Amino acid sequence: MISSAPIISARGLSHWFEDGLKRNQVLHDLTLDIFPGEIVLITGPSGSGKSTLLKLIGAQRAVQHGELHVNGHSLNSASPRELVGIRRGIGVIFQSHHLLKSLTVCQNVQMPLSHDPRHSAASSRAAALALLERVGLREHAHKLPAQMSGGQNQRVAIARALVANPRIVLADEPTASLDKNTGREAVELLQNLARDSGVTIVLVTHDNRILDVADRILSLEDGRLVDQRQCRR
Repeated sequence: MISSAPIISARGLSHWFEDGLKRNQVLHDLTLDIFPGEIVLITGPSGSGKSTLLKLIGAQRAVQHGELHVNGHSLNSASPRELVGIRRGIGVIFQSHHLLKSLTVCQNVQMPLSHDPRHSAASSRAAALALLERVGLREHAHKLPAQMSGGQNQRVAIARALVANPRIVLADEPTASLDKNTGREAVELLQNLARDSGVTIVLVTHDNRILDVADRILSLEDGRLVDQRQCRR
């Protein structure tokens, strides 16, 4: 059941990039709420501000105008130290996996726990192996990413995003480098794992084949929120 209090809340959110004397505004006065346990897809053409919005939610860019609250924290007033803590509560899945080639699959999944004082090397390895079991890759834990297929590496990335038990997972075009069937499998796996854990997913995509996994679809155009569609609940 979705909570009545949003886990992500934006009010009048705008963002721009400076190019010399020219200002290129990429987000215009966005107001939106995303609730715990929701799977929200953000769609729109290239250059509509989707990835910029995702990076703002992930505390990877500074808020320039408007208000943004994530997981009970104001990103407007957060100190650099607080921003690090906020980022640690968010799992991120990238289009191209961003796995470290020199580390094994298990070591890649362990990485989010490496600076967590609650975990030892043994407990972080156990947590990583448990997630790899859930994504069907336990027997590949010793391999390097180069020894795995693209779909398998995306499953490793999903395990890495979830290993620290985040309340929010952000995914930027997670199916873009995968074929139809492999992309579908990856998104359904993420959906099932998140449902089991009550995680909120915000997923940027151009892939119309996966829209049915969403609770809600937000459409951006030229940096403006032009449509919100409730899919199911």
